[in-house]
Amino acid sequence: MKKVVFGILAGIMVLLPSCLDIEDDNYSLGKFWIQFGTVNKQGSESYTVTLDDGSVIYPVYGNYFGSKLDEAERVLVNYTILSNKLKSDTLKEYYVKINSLKTILKKGILDLIPAIEDSIGNDPIVMHDVWVSKNQLLNLQIKYYGNYKVHFINLVKQPGNLTADKQPVQLELKHNENGDHRDYLMTGFVTFDLSAIQIPGIDSVRFKVESKDYSGKTNTFEGVYHY
Repeated sequence: MKKVVFGILAGIMVLLPSCLDIEDDNYSLGKFWIQFGTVNKQGSESYTVTLDDGSVIYPVYGNYFGSKLDEAERVLVNYTILSNKLKSDTLKEYYVKINSLKTILKKGILDLIPAIEDSIGNDPIVMHDVWVSKNQLLNLQIKYYGNYKVHFINLVKQPGNLTADKQPVQLELKHNENGDHRDYLMTGFVTFDLSAIQIPGIDSVRFKVESKDYSGKTNTFEGVYHY
């Protein structure tokens, strides 16, 4: 059986400048916001983006290339608000100009079985920042050294049934640098769908993510996944 492991390309760097307060209604073309979100396709060309804070943006101008995006794709979007579409206590929708949009690697959690151990790799990686967004996705800003090859990034757990009495669920961030040269420090983002660690009968699960950095130190992040 052919094994397929998705990778992240070394050399892509994403910079996050300071964002403006989205509650400011004095919109102008000189202002912009940068946020993570999920694509909702509205046809072959058009789409909306549900941002991690629950707001929805409707692109009507700019560089948005809807035909190149897939349903539920994870994105980092730089946009300028043109006007309110709908704004209430529970829902905020905006017409926007898309200044730039980058797709973000989004993956599920894999069972660490012998068949994939070689492709998963065991190279060091740095969890620079980790957070669970309101839509209950696990997001990581990662750093690693490389040059020109594709690196594989995965989140794994041991196979077997999960039970409520064995928490936190142990997860490990894995990195395969594919023999790349460690010439440049790379920065990127990756998002993981946590649904694989749901446990029947309860509505939340505690979990721990571990990784090893270039000094051999084990770094950890502990969080709660509500579903």
